[in-house]
Amino acid sequence: MKRLLFGSVALLALPMAAYANCPGITVADMGGIAAGAFPQQYDLEEFQAAAGCTMEFSENPAIADLNGKIRGNPDAPALADRLPAEPLVVVPYDSVGKYGGTLDALSNATEAGTSDFMSVRHVNLVRYSDDLETIVPNVAKSWEWNDDYTQLTFQLRKGHKWSDGQPFTSADVKFWYDNLALDPNINEKPKDYVTVAGERMEVETPDETTVIFKLPAPKPGLLAHFATHYAQGFQPKHFLGQFHPDINPDADALAQSMGFENGYDAIKAYYGNSDWMDTPTPMLNAPDKLAGLPADAAPTLESHIVIRDTTEGRHFVANPYYHMVDTTGQQLPYINEMDELYANDQEVRLLKLVNGEADYKTQSLQLADAPLLLENQEKGGYTIQLKPKIAMHAVSFNVTSADEEKRKVFGDFRFRKAMSIAINRQELNETAYFGEGVIQQYTGFSPLPDYIDEQWKTFATEFDPDGAKALLDEVGVVDADGDGFRDLPNGQPLVLNLQFATQGIAGQVVELIGQHWANVGINTTVKEITPDEYRSAQSSNQLDVGLWEKGQPTGIILGNNELWVPPFENYFAHRTGMLWAEWVDSNGTSGVEPPDYVKTLMADINTLQSTPAGTDEFKATANRMVEAMVSNLLFIGTALTPDPIYHRNALKNFPEFKTASYEYYRTYPYRGHQWYFDE
Repeated sequence: MKRLLFGSVALLALPMAAYANCPGITVADMGGIAAGAFPQQYDLEEFQAAAGCTMEFSENPAIADLNGKIRGNPDAPALADRLPAEPLVVVPYDSVGKYGGTLDALSNATEAGTSDFMSVRHVNLVRYSDDLETIVPNVAKSWEWNDDYTQLTFQLRKGHKWSDGQPFTSADVKFWYDNLALDPNINEKPKDYVTVAGERMEVETPDETTVIFKLPAPKPGLLAHFATHYAQGFQPKHFLGQFHPDINPDADALAQSMGFENGYDAIKAYYGNSDWMDTPTPMLNAPDKLAGLPADAAPTLESHIVIRDTTEGRHFVANPYYHMVDTTGQQLPYINEMDELYANDQEVRLLKLVNGEADYKTQSLQLADAPLLLENQEKGGYTIQLKPKIAMHAVSFNVTSADEEKRKVFGDFRFRKAMSIAINRQELNETAYFGEGVIQQYTGFSPLPDYIDEQWKTFATEFDPDGAKALLDEVGVVDADGDGFRDLPNGQPLVLNLQFATQGIAGQVVELIGQHWANVGINTTVKEITPDEYRSAQSSNQLDVGLWEKGQPTGIILGNNELWVPPFENYFAHRTGMLWAEWVDSNGTSGVEPPDYVKTLMADINTLQSTPAGTDEFKATANRMVEAMVSNLLFIGTALTPDPIYHRNALKNFPEFKTASYEYYRTYPYRGHQWYFDE
């Protein structure tokens, strides 16, 4: 066996106390107590043995009031009946916290610019520690792989409960996989990460705390998927299952009695039609049905649960059944409530941040915002960290454009190379990135492993406007009418519409790239739109140019193939080749057949995910993938840069982040459940 973690531990029914008798150690001061098997956390029995104590548990004095705000919840029982038998013991960063307060957050809109806030309260089976190298237990108590990575077994925590007090068991994992992730009525097509080379896994549940994923082929990256992805590997069967016809034969009748068309319609009101954890609740989607519904939102395992959902924002309260405690035995989270305000205008968001009207923000902040934010730190009572990103600002062309003439041009490698070498990355770095960027081509892997040929980092990144002009001439993109701008080969005007959202790329970057292309004769227009508008245009194959950040580390690529299979990422990210994707999804019955190098990429990512890391075959496959991606310039890179991370100084236990990145799910490694206020 590759890895076997802790066995079972019984939670003693101990009396409540104002202060627990275990020492309140912190990451800053471990008090001479040895670290556990995993960074900054312990199994309960492990901590008690290391500290020589028997933990007593205490609760948030406001928890009864908070529980009362969760419609459908019964009165909260005693803490001993809310905690799992095996709570996770969390070591706070700087100090044991205190209860209270409301975390104020800013998002762009419903399902737009929300992931940094979602990641504060997020849980999954496992997570990455803040070293971004070590996977540690979270919802799951332990895991083990078999020798060839075809069987992954999780042990859950005995007595773990959903936010409504109902038991969380292995059945909730199997329900998520069999009845949601693989049900075409919920997900039209299974997401790549719930399959192995396109084949489904089998989920077995021999008892209430054991979950066995049986894989049709090796996929060691499955564990990293659960550690980094927003898609949680469980859903409340007791709640959503009552509306699922495979679980409840009377599901449709039950849903219809509540005003829904059928059971699936009710599931979508709570869960959406995907795995995105921030879809609108019935409070927004079906407010006219609320009186007949069992709850405002589906139960959660997260640190906080939504109790109000409007077009202006959302409000959350602490989960009374959260499965973590600090080293003194206080149940987490410390923060009572969370308030999320939607502000789609970047200038409005920046003004609110400068005025100290939010407690934490990183998503949608660009390096271009840093001077203003840094200048006002002291006055606004906040701190800015500038941390490197994993993804870079990247450009793509719509190689399956609905405009056939544009499709011919965009699909020509010479055109894409011309547009890459027409970009003055040095000016871009000095002007838009304040000299903080490291110029690099998009390679797919970020950071690029040391076994990848270094030449691909700089492929077609040189500034060569004359070379760009010559290539455009070869393609037939010339100025046919003498107006100073190049036209399509058929003589029609060529205008590149550069639509962008500040959530994905800075406006100054887009404007500079547009000017660089204009300098070689390409007419461009620049327009800022909302993230929702951008995603809608991208999904409907209406964008000329993709403009968003892009890139993933190896660990995530091993569990998620989306960067290498058309359309080369998910709905929320940077995509191109939408008609290639249609061809793949339809097994060639519709859409546009992709070129051979794309088919090779699709085969190679499956090979890579099933090959032991570090082997010669693994390295050769990774090099082949990078060469195919970069040498065809499907996506054009700019530079790796830092981005701002904002937090108000009153928010305590806020650590130094290692990156400003989505790829490890933003805040998830940094343990937002142990943040607290001191003001």
